[in-house]
Amino acid sequence: MMADENTTGEGNQPQAVLAPETTPQEVTGVAAETQQQRRGRGGRGGGDRDRGGRGRRDDRRGRGNDEDGGEEFVEKLVHINRVSKTVKGGKRFGFAALVVVGDGKGRVGFGHGKAREVPEAISKATAAAKKAMVRVPLKEGRTLHHDGRGHFGAGKVTVRTAPPGTGIIAGGPMRAVFESLGVADVVTKSVGTSNPYNMIRATFAALTEQTSPKSVAQRRGKKVADLLRRGGASAEVAAADAEAIAE
Repeated sequence: MMADENTTGEGNQPQAVLAPETTPQEVTGVAAETQQQRRGRGGRGGGDRDRGGRGRRDDRRGRGNDEDGGEEFVEKLVHINRVSKTVKGGKRFGFAALVVVGDGKGRVGFGHGKAREVPEAISKATAAAKKAMVRVPLKEGRTLHHDGRGHFGAGKVTVRTAPPGTGIIAGGPMRAVFESLGVADVVTKSVGTSNPYNMIRATFAALTEQTSPKSVAQRRGKKVADLLRRGGASAEVAAADAEAIAE
């Protein structure tokens, strides 16, 4: 019995037979052309390049620009707290950050941020603090104009003006506020809770009540020298002090 032309002797497996008019070089060329066509239709990034190249790298351009216009701020990290949330699979941990931001020239603010990671929580708190900054009038650019008291929750703070060379007599969260504000001489006292959030809010309550002689004189329609003379100072001394006052 004669064997079939399209079979082999081992297992009777079919064998691919090339057409007489087709050469191996032509088969290789057809395969390369087919692969090139597939790449043009839906290859890796081929269609995106033809349509204008809308890639992720182009979408992220411009996000790192400075939104503050080049202004430098003093950032103080006051407190970091780890929080947890109980879910079906267990506990999910996160972090809460309290940050104080100031320009060192009479502006200060605080912010609170929460995230799954510490750096992200700090960045959120910093952004919130920059949006909630307040301006505090300073005497000679180094201390407060007058004494003040602040109260929030169970926290009570007292802030007092101080002569040159005193330094910042404050501790914990209050020191971060005055360092960011740009105050060089101040005496403070905190009574009650030691919760940093309540202490910060009580300190800001005392700072927002600060007024300068210039603003009081404008509100009452008088001159700054007239207000300073009520303390018993002479006209020359009151005039010199009025010129030295800078808000």
